[in-house]
Parts: sequence; C-alpha cells; structure tokens
Amino acid sequence: MTDTDPLALLDIARTIAAEAGALAAAMRDDHISVASTKSGQLDIVTQADTAVEALIRGRLHELRPDDGFFGEESGEAGGSGIVWIVDPIDGTVNYLSDSPYWAVSLAATAPGPDHTRISVAACVYAPALGAEFTAAAGHPAHRNGTRLRVNDNVPQDKALLSTGFMYDLATRPRALKVITALSSHVRDFRIGGAAALDICAVAEGRIDGCFQLGLPVWDYAAATLIAAQAGADVRGLGGGAPSSPLLIVADKDLADTLESHLA
Repeated sequence: MTDTDPLALLDIARTIAAEAGALAAAMRDDHISVASTKSGQLDIVTQADTAVEALIRGRLHELRPDDGFFGEESGEAGGSGIVWIVDPIDGTVNYLSDSPYWAVSLAATAPGPDHTRISVAACVYAPALGAEFTAAAGHPAHRNGTRLRVNDNVPQDKALLSTGFMYDLATRPRALKVITALSSHVRDFRIGGAAALDICAVAEGRIDGCFQLGLPVWDYAAATLIAAQAGADVRGLGGGAPSSPLLIVADKDLADTLESHLA
C-alpha cells in the first residue's frame, strides 16, 4: 500500500495502537519484568517493550510493506517515503510501577524540508486511562472523538507547566536549573513520567505548556502533531522545528516566554 492520505494513515495508526495497547495491558496484568537496560541504569526495557514493538512492526509490514520504521528498539528503511516513528510504551517506569500513566505512540511521518521529517498522522493511546489521542495533518486533534483545543492567553504567573527528567543522569542538573529559574514566574510544575501524554495534556488544556530537554524523537513525534492540530505552538531551538535538544509546546505567547528562559 502506498496511500499517503493522512486520514488513511491515521486509521492504520489507531487500529494498530489499539492492538498494541491491549497486548501491553495484558502483559502488565501478568506482572511483566525488566528484560534489560538501554543507555543507562535507569533506562529500562521490559519484555513488553520488545513484544509490543514487534507487534506494531509486524502489523505495519502487513499493511504497508514499503514504509520505513523507526522504533525505540529497532528500525528499518522503506521506499514509500512514509516512515513510522514508534514508542511501544511511553512511560516505561510508570508501566512497571503499575501507574496508569503510560501510552503507545505511533506517528506516520513524511519528508519535510532540509532532510527533516514531518508527522502527518498520529495516535497516542493510553489503555489504562481509556484515552485515545489522535490527529492528522490538516484535521483537528481529538481525544476519544472530542475535539481538543489548547489553553491560550494564559498569564505567565498562572501557567501550569509540565516537564520531565531524562534517564541520562548527566542531563538532570540542567533541567533542575531551568525549573528553579522558572519556579518564581509560573503557577506550578507537573512531572508525569510519560512525555507523550504530557504533550497531549497541553493539547486538551489540562496543562498550559510543556518543555523537554533531551527528549528522543519517538517520545514526541506523535504527540506534537496532536498538540499542533489543537492549536499549540510546537518549536525547538531558535524557534525552529522540535528536536531532541529542546522541545516547547504551548500557545504562542507562553511558548515565547518559555523560550526566553530555555534558549
């Protein structure tokens, strides 16, 4: 299949995310264990991570064999121009701790300017929360069929922000420095432990803004499209495209404020 219509890609993302979420939930109920570590002592892989990613990769190969695949655990090239960026379980520590705040994240991406990739269809599915966040390029974002809209015109001192800590311990001092600098300027912070869901929380107006430092692309590829289609300003370094070094998601005025502290 070579159809690149965003809504057709979204249908596939939703179908596979539902299957993947069901598998992850079932494995969680079976008291899944840690299988290995990735980049550091806190960056863990569960048996479910690898099993869920294998399911997603296999189903995508059945439905769209010419597409590329880039997952947290694996990847391969494709010839269609579409590359799927996948996080099988976003919020692995939450998942292992039996917190409901975790999700399956799928984004279909197309070629963008300057060798970048642009998300054109996205699904972030949180089975334990009963929440499905979706968006396609040129179409509104939804949670369980209800249209989403970010909060706008929020004064800086009333802003509720979310952020997170990366597993690389060396990155944490900078994150703590930023939180300290911002703490006297905003209402409060939340650290949920699942970046995709934190970004989706901005899309639905439960959080006013989100910033992340050092976030891998599979954590934000789907959620940032959902936030953008809900009216968020999504940006990276120098106001450019979102990237691993810096990600800001908020309405424009609040994003400007955050960038002045983070740049």
